[in-house]
Amino acid sequence: MGIGYACLAVGVLNTKEKSCMLKNASPEKLLELTSYNLNSLENVIDYNIENDIKLFRISSNIIPFGSSPINKFKWWEIFKEKFQSIGEKIQKSGMRVSTHPGQYTVINSPKEEVVKKAIEDLNYHTQVLDSLRVGEDHKIVLHIGGIYDDKNQAIERFIENYKKLDDKVKKRIVIENDDKSYNINDVLEIGHVLNIPVIFDNLHNRINPPDEEKDEYYWIDECRKTWKKKDGCQKIHYSQQDPLKKPGSHSKTIGIRQFMSFYEGLETKDIDIMLEVKDKNISAIKCINCTSSDESTKNLEIEWSRYKYKILENAPSNYVEIRKLLKDKDNYSVMDFYDLVEDSMEKKSTKGNSINAALHLWGYFKEVATDKEKNYFFNSIEKYNRGGTSIATVKNSLWRMAVKYNEFYLLNSYYFIEE
Repeated sequence: MGIGYACLAVGVLNTKEKSCMLKNASPEKLLELTSYNLNSLENVIDYNIENDIKLFRISSNIIPFGSSPINKFKWWEIFKEKFQSIGEKIQKSGMRVSTHPGQYTVINSPKEEVVKKAIEDLNYHTQVLDSLRVGEDHKIVLHIGGIYDDKNQAIERFIENYKKLDDKVKKRIVIENDDKSYNINDVLEIGHVLNIPVIFDNLHNRINPPDEEKDEYYWIDECRKTWKKKDGCQKIHYSQQDPLKKPGSHSKTIGIRQFMSFYEGLETKDIDIMLEVKDKNISAIKCINCTSSDESTKNLEIEWSRYKYKILENAPSNYVEIRKLLKDKDNYSVMDFYDLVEDSMEKKSTKGNSINAALHLWGYFKEVATDKEKNYFFNSIEKYNRGGTSIATVKNSLWRMAVKYNEFYLLNSYYFIEE
């Protein structure tokens, strides 16, 4: 089983993407941005390998304006060695990557120009995966599209336009149910006609189910039948509803008890699960640790180093409980650890707790910091205490010192992630 996340790594250095406005998209700028983004992608892949993350969705924007006529250079040739280097890491690690074109990539539109642009976009996504030299089990996920007042005709257009795609594109396409137009039964019928693997999305199915009496495990099993050996193991999308937002909005994090209940109900664990969630890699690592058969505390100790100052800031009593839990190796529980973490992340810090956590981090720097850095830090603490600034100013001073003095654990701490 692989558990992964989509596009961007949260709280990981040197992994952000850059883009530009169309009016600034000169050839020189596009080359510069492409080089930067490919370096970021390689850093994400390295992070995934280090954290045993076997599933990752590559951003569609890795090549700025990749499918647009404005991007005229042959990026796949110019950056051939870089793509091959990244692809080798992906293959050697056993990672599986994918792409997911956006909402405007619609091949069942009644407008020829829209279909033409969609096909160009699918060609672009295929070129990215082909440039990495990954096999056809590394897929492009596609929604069926719109209904356009006549669902049957829209389905026929999808089928006919799919047949016009290049074979190298078709071998990578998988189709997914959505939360408005095409439920999982619709997509399965199309998949059977075209012999395409089908991805089941659990949250979309809850909002747009074909049959209230059939549970999600039934549909997962039906979708499994569409995946052939050459396609790799079955892949599904998993997300949880944000209770404070409109239906279909992904949660900030994956609630581990709810996820584990879903996981335990799966008939087979020979399945890849793409998490669609706001905190991305953070939830992926949580789910990997809870489904792993390895009972070592090593992974939790690494996780604790990332969480501990944020938990100290939000919930000092939970901070104490987690320290006790990690010391009691005979009664060690991954689920108990994440229960305390999730409870802590839901709490709001007080001014006193925020200052206490900041002073704990200051301990890393008090022996090496310059007088200027010391004065700036304590002045920012004093200002925050008086209400003259925010805790973000205090954290920023600590972050700059962490970068300067290369404090590894702090640079990877969730304490510095913007909320």
